[in-house]
Amino acid sequence: MSTTTPAYHEIIDFIAAGTTPEQVISFRPSPQTQKRVEELVHKEREQQASPEEKAELDHFMELEHILRMAKAKARQILAGGH
Repeated sequence: MSTTTPAYHEIIDFIAAGTTPEQVISFRPSPQTQKRVEELVHKEREQQASPEEKAELDHFMELEHILRMAKAKARQILAGGH
């Protein structure tokens, strides 16, 4: 991920590539994305985030929430409880 690519693009790319329940469960953002999100969280806490940075963090957090729900559903699917 380059510094010009929003952090949430990694999740979008993952979803767009097609996945299996196992891949959903094991997905973790790259170290670069994790570092970017940590930077954005720090800037937001210090009230130094630009509107674009705040929007990037908000989008990432929304997608992260959706991914958590998808992981829970993937676990149900694998357990046979569609």
